[in-house]
Amino acid sequence: MKVKDKAAIVTGGGNGIGAALAAKLAAEGAKVVVADLDETAAQAISDDINADHAESAIGAGGDVSDTAQIQRLIELCESEFGSVDLYFANAGITGPPGLELSEQDWDLVLDVNLRAHIRAAQLLVPRWLDKGEGYFVATASAAGLLTQIGSAGYSVTKHAAVGFAEWLNITYGDRGIRVSCLCPMGVNTKLLYAGADSGDPLGRAATRAVTAAGDVLEPAQVADIVLEAIDAERFLILPHEQVLQMYRQKGADYDRWLSGMRRYQSSLLHSER
Repeated sequence: MKVKDKAAIVTGGGNGIGAALAAKLAAEGAKVVVADLDETAAQAISDDINADHAESAIGAGGDVSDTAQIQRLIELCESEFGSVDLYFANAGITGPPGLELSEQDWDLVLDVNLRAHIRAAQLLVPRWLDKGEGYFVATASAAGLLTQIGSAGYSVTKHAAVGFAEWLNITYGDRGIRVSCLCPMGVNTKLLYAGADSGDPLGRAATRAVTAAGDVLEPAQVADIVLEAIDAERFLILPHEQVLQMYRQKGADYDRWLSGMRRYQSSLLHSER
């Protein structure tokens, strides 16, 4: 899909990958609703975009895992820009490390990292089927293909996000609805360093597991790769090419891969002692 003259909603748009995606979309001629739980951050990104590309962005605050708030974003985009052509389900959280997540913690990480995608699709897919096109971009993670040392909630929900994106692609891909799934490894965002700042050995291991496995990319680099993939209508977006090789190794010998991951985790935890 060519994004020029299209209208998009980007969740988690107040910083990191979301902010970079919003800026890149506007630079390519799209209109963007920048949505974030932090309304001030969303408005700041929108203002920055409009300084370079007048009347290209609107900032909006709200909980993008809430159906009513997603509906409000859709109505805002339609009223201001005429349609919603692309939806970037990009907002995400890590959740506490280990098995220490409470029921409330699990509900929150499931809501933000998975149910937000489902709820958005439930609202958008009927619209897109009526007009014959639409594009859903899910931000998952390399953790959704591999796993995330230290973080059960993040691993589980990112695997589920990949699975939901696959299902959307299979179910609606021949009916005009395009779906891509972004699975980066290390990106220089606050989310990457949440584990390091958690005070928990598993949390610190979670951050080191990613930063030691490959280059840490800047959000703008990832945004460039995402827009190229959308232009090609490619499902799996891997900013870190080595993730594909790791995924193949996992599938070729699952038990060997699990053993290797246990050794890697042990080395990360022992390095703290």
